[in-house]
Amino acid sequence: MTEPTRIAPKKLDASRARAKEGGIGEVAKIVFQALLVAIIIRTLLFQPFNIPSGSLIPTLLVGDYVFVAKYAYGYSSDSLFDALPFSPHLFSGRIFGSLPKVGDVVVFKVPTDNSTDFIKRVIGLPGDRIQMIRGDLYINGEKVKRELVSESDEEVATGLTHPVKRYRETLPNGVTHIIQTVDDGFGELNNTGVFTVPAGHVFMMGDNRDLSADSRIGFGTHDDAFDYVPLDNLIGRAERVFFSIKTKPGEPNETESAWSFWRWPWTLRWDRLLQPVT
Repeated sequence: MTEPTRIAPKKLDASRARAKEGGIGEVAKIVFQALLVAIIIRTLLFQPFNIPSGSLIPTLLVGDYVFVAKYAYGYSSDSLFDALPFSPHLFSGRIFGSLPKVGDVVVFKVPTDNSTDFIKRVIGLPGDRIQMIRGDLYINGEKVKRELVSESDEEVATGLTHPVKRYRETLPNGVTHIIQTVDDGFGELNNTGVFTVPAGHVFMMGDNRDLSADSRIGFGTHDDAFDYVPLDNLIGRAERVFFSIKTKPGEPNETESAWSFWRWPWTLRWDRLLQPVT
């Protein structure tokens, strides 16, 4: 009768150690591959951004989180490395570059501030002439069509209640979107000179026309403000809302905690999830 083969204790311990090392190595390999895929997706395809201000109300609300298509206008140094904790400027121009369309909602940076992401709507392309007259938008001398869709008293970003009018605006290329006003045509944002967009730049505006710091007054500080956004500074096009959390009562610029998931049934804006950005 054959006796069972016995494994020496030292060999058994070594075998277990190799198995343990192999298991740890396999886990590390999976984690590395997952991180690599996530970085590639975030760098080349889609990157998430949150909306911290009300400049694009009613299109985007404070507390919205959106996916931005990084490939929409090709790749620049700013767009490729925006997903990293630091954003080195390694080259100029865009790879596979293309112009945005008037009406696109775009995330971008400005030359004087490489750490802040802005999001606005493209209103003018190179060579376009933009002007606001008594609250009406003019593009290349033509008044942009708009029609009143609602009027009500609402709490706005200042924390005060104002009469708010919403209009459906139709841009020259047929793109329609909703804007809102609180000044009813008054104020410096509603009455401007003519802006002629230079080559290699775009003109940006918020849909919350009276409460948006945009190309009408310049981005950055008054000493180094940029009225026009260079094409190289475009990060990508906002595509879809994937998450949205309500603001705190009486605090239109402060959101509820997104980490308090047990409160999501009451704090999420369920009707906004997966809504396209138009």
